[in-house]
Parts: sequence; structure tokens; C-alpha cells
Amino acid sequence: MRSIHPIIEDEPDIAAAYAYPAGGCLRVNMVASADGAAWLAGRSGGLSGGGDRRIFGVLRGLADVILVGAGTVRTEGYGPARPRESWAGLRAGRPPAPPIAVVSRTLDLDFGGPLFTECAPGARTIVITSAAAPADRRAAAAERADVLIAGEEMVDVAAAVRLLRERGLTRILCEGGPVLNAELAAAGLIDELALTISPMLTGGDAARILNGAATVTPLALVHVLEEDGFLFCRYRREAR
Repeated sequence: MRSIHPIIEDEPDIAAAYAYPAGGCLRVNMVASADGAAWLAGRSGGLSGGGDRRIFGVLRGLADVILVGAGTVRTEGYGPARPRESWAGLRAGRPPAPPIAVVSRTLDLDFGGPLFTECAPGARTIVITSAAAPADRRAAAAERADVLIAGEEMVDVAAAVRLLRERGLTRILCEGGPVLNAELAAAGLIDELALTISPMLTGGDAARILNGAATVTPLALVHVLEEDGFLFCRYRREAR
């Protein structure tokens, strides 16, 4: 891997390149094809490569919490984040792995699956839902997860982010999907975007990394890394 912007450098320190600013921020991490598709054959993994997977791991190690939508949990077969030896220095003073926080209005989740039964110590899965969620599903969720109520009928993503920060989880890594990303963008909550551009054209009807109402969030390019034709871009929201 090499840095090609703003400096030319071989084998850059990935953790330093993606270090969170003081006080944390909400960072979205996504992969897209060169023509903008957010998935291939229904899953993002088909767009990925070795460098992307390494950066994915470092971003998780840096984060306090991983925020993800329920649809992505089901489609991608999410389990808990597993502790890694390489995270030891990144997570000093924190649990060995970050918890997963799942946004779900209906709570259509498998509470007997690994995401809820195989969490690392100190990284119990968090479920963020609304007050209108079915009572029986809320009770089932509470047996295996920490349940946060954000909003009345629908999940209020601004309230969800505020509740995570109140728990001291200020370095938030959102892994999508595109619908959740669009809701965060519409609420003005995305501070950074880590975008992998995959060197392929896919066509088809896959969503872009934002799939929702049109919004404009001006971004400033922080860096570009490259490996095997993949581009790894870090953007920061421009000051308003």
C-alpha cells in the first residue's frame, strides 16, 4: 500500500492515517465500484480486496462503537467484532473490541445468533429502536443486548447518536447500509467518510452509498491511499 495524496509514501501507518480527531466523530466507512455501486450481487464483499479488508480492520480497532442498520446485519450476516492482537495498542484502556450498535425499528433480528451471544467482554451488542417497537421484541432484545430508545414512531438517528455519545462512545464508525447513511447525512451527522473505490464497473441497480432523500454535504479530501488499483479515500466534512 502507498500514500499518493497529500504525500507520496510507501507503506503508510494506516492507524495514524485514520486517527480520530480529539473528541471523536461519526465516520462512515463504505466501499463502492468505480461506477458508484454499493454492492455486487447483493453484498459489499464482492467489491472488496485485501487492502480494503486491512483498513476495515484498523477502522474497527480505532472505533468506540460500530453503528449499522438492521438490513445490513441480516444481509451481511453480522457477528460481533472479534478482538485482534493488532488492536492491543489501539484499544488501550478500552474493551478488547468495540460493540456493535444495530438500528432497527421492527427488531426483526435473530437474538439467538452470534451477534448477541458471542460478544467480547465489555462489548455487549446495543440495539437502538423506537418507542413504537413491538413490546415482545423489545423484551427479547433486552435479554441479549442493551436497548436504547431513540424516537417515538421511527428511530431518530440524531437521538441515537446522542445516546451513544452519552455512553462515552464518541468515536463512532458507521458501516451502513446506504439507507442509514442517507438518514445520517440528512440529519447533518456525518463528520467523515472513509470510501474505498473498487477498480471495477458493475452496472445493475445497486444503490449508491447514500440511498435516500437528496442531501448535499460538502467534503474536503484528507488523503488517498492506493493498492492494486483500489483507492482508499478519507474525506472530512467542510466547516460550515
